[in-house]
Amino acid sequence: MKIVIASGNAGKQREFQELFATHFANSNVEIVPQTQLNVPEADETGLSFVENAILKARNAAAHTGLPALADDSGIEVDALQGQPGIYSARYAGVGAGDAANNARLLDALKDIPDEQRTARFQCVLVYMRHAEDPTPQIFQGSWEGRILWEAKGEQGFGYDPLFFVPGDACSAAELSRDRKNAISHRGQAMQKLLASWHP
Repeated sequence: MKIVIASGNAGKQREFQELFATHFANSNVEIVPQTQLNVPEADETGLSFVENAILKARNAAAHTGLPALADDSGIEVDALQGQPGIYSARYAGVGAGDAANNARLLDALKDIPDEQRTARFQCVLVYMRHAEDPTPQIFQGSWEGRILWEAKGEQGFGYDPLFFVPGDACSAAELSRDRKNAISHRGQAMQKLLASWHP
């Protein structure tokens, strides 16, 4: 069985591959990134993580004829009223990279003290059996932490170097991949999917 991963983000693709390898090592499930199938990126015109994940899953399923799994995720910062939220990947502008997005977030929080730098990563996973699936399966995970004053660590991607994980006393970018996959927003959503999934 083939499932297309509706993401062009290399970091997300790698995490999906690792999560699936852990749970489907001896199964007939094969996951294929949409970039290998020349699927164009979906227009993320939704106003929520759920809407955007559905748009991405439907787009991938429509272009490939395969079941699709899409992720929409981002970081919500309380002092910024939940921003950057669904705009996390393009916080510093369309096409902006991780460094520019991180720099903008640090600038936005430059006058905010530690106790008010609380934040969380959100992830919504959507699984669609086909492009016209009227009942997409939806799974959500969230990961609480706070925003550091400077980037720390070399692992991960996105805002990981700025995201302090209280239980591990380090940034998300300082965690091993296995540890991050076990506790992250995406790892939590994936665990819920795997517990009740009906492909």
